[in-house]
Amino acid sequence: MPQRWQFFSSRVAIAILSSGLFSFGMGHPATLAQTNNACQIVPSAAAQKEALRQAGIVEGNPEDRERYRDMVAKHGAEVQQCRRQTWPQNQALWLRVYPCDSKPGVLEGVLDEITNKGYNQVYVEAFYDGQVLLPASDNPTPWNSVVRSSGAEDIDLLSDAISIGRERGLKVYAWLFTLNFGYTYGQRFDRASVLARNGYGDTTLTVTDRAYAEYDGSNPGDRNQAFVDPYDEQARQDYRKLVDALIERQPDGVLFDYVRYPRGTGARSVVSEVQDLWIYGEAAKQALYQRALNSKGRELIERFLNQGYVSTSDVETVNRRYPQEEAMWQGRNVSQPVQEQLWYLSVAHAVQGVLDFLADAIEPVERDGIATGAVFFPDANQSVGEGGFDSRLQAWDRFPASMQWHPMIYGVCGQTSCIVDLLERVLNYAPLETQIVPAIAGKWGESVTNRPPLEVQMRDIQRAAPQVNSISHFAYSWQNPESDRERKFCSLN
Repeated sequence: MPQRWQFFSSRVAIAILSSGLFSFGMGHPATLAQTNNACQIVPSAAAQKEALRQAGIVEGNPEDRERYRDMVAKHGAEVQQCRRQTWPQNQALWLRVYPCDSKPGVLEGVLDEITNKGYNQVYVEAFYDGQVLLPASDNPTPWNSVVRSSGAEDIDLLSDAISIGRERGLKVYAWLFTLNFGYTYGQRFDRASVLARNGYGDTTLTVTDRAYAEYDGSNPGDRNQAFVDPYDEQARQDYRKLVDALIERQPDGVLFDYVRYPRGTGARSVVSEVQDLWIYGEAAKQALYQRALNSKGRELIERFLNQGYVSTSDVETVNRRYPQEEAMWQGRNVSQPVQEQLWYLSVAHAVQGVLDFLADAIEPVERDGIATGAVFFPDANQSVGEGGFDSRLQAWDRFPASMQWHPMIYGVCGQTSCIVDLLERVLNYAPLETQIVPAIAGKWGESVTNRPPLEVQMRDIQRAAPQVNSISHFAYSWQNPESDRERKFCSLN
């Protein structure tokens, strides 16, 4: 394969530091009386704070409210001090909030639990499943607000999470879906042309669950998806409105998820024919045609896209029509077969659309001085077999080095080896200046879904890559399933 098309190939592996190992969880409990050696608030102090929350916030006792606020600030400062002295220095938790979190004291209780467990960062899901965490009274986007109850139009859960989190010393990031705009968006008549299309006439709404089933390692039943054509200007405008509205709330960072195409199942998990690619939306097609450098090149691209191949007869016909030209397009290598070159051009075009969409999305965030991060699967940028590629085409090795990289190292093998392997793959690709923040899935103190406990995963990650000093855990709902269910199915009215 020509080098210019090897955007999935590994870069020179960076050395994994072998010195300076620290024992996991070795804080300084002598000076941090209310935290243990994993920076967790000791149970007796956490219980005292919870009692004050109930009395001061839920029941409204002013004296207890002040005592509660003092203890919140004290615990936040202690966790921050402990994290500065303990590996990892940043420990984050992924969190989805619900309408009932707007009730007095509820969000405070959730963020107290997060602080109690030694976290100093939280990633709040701000755009998912076609819903946005903006108040209904101030929502300029085409998506519904998460809180839609009558009389609750002014509730701003993202702003609340940011302010309440910061009171506890937490950095609060907004976590967004990117190319997956959600089922309800895909149902809009005025957005039908925005959806990504493949060469079989499908959108991600019309493909069957059997052919394309989204599986992210944590929620295989999720079908609430509609991926858009990253070249479509309407999609970019809609997403820019969303990003602009969210950064008005001034989160500490913005994390972009679903920066890719959907993953298929079975044979569809690999793209090996041009019709498999999601480049048949009108915007994507026109952008591909414009990659031609002359008329002969454009006609061959059009024939390849429309037919799925170019035959010897096609080449001869085009040669007669443009006898003075050598077929040219971006990246063309005239010494290699035309059909092979057109295939790699089409794949590169699909990938470039995602990268350009991401670059456009992060521009206003970085301009405001807010941190950005990209969430990705470490194994989603691979070539497969002869000329095939993983259907997600997630070329994360080409994400901007200025962004934080958040690889979801969700390996499932009953031990940590497959998890560490995924991290090492990312380290082999990453520029030295890029901050790597691996996301791991699981629970404290127990194995779940064939994954070791979080502390075991973290111990082995530290051994393999001590230079990584930030980690996130998926998710609050895994650690606190009863609380999550109760809040999810609660009625606001």
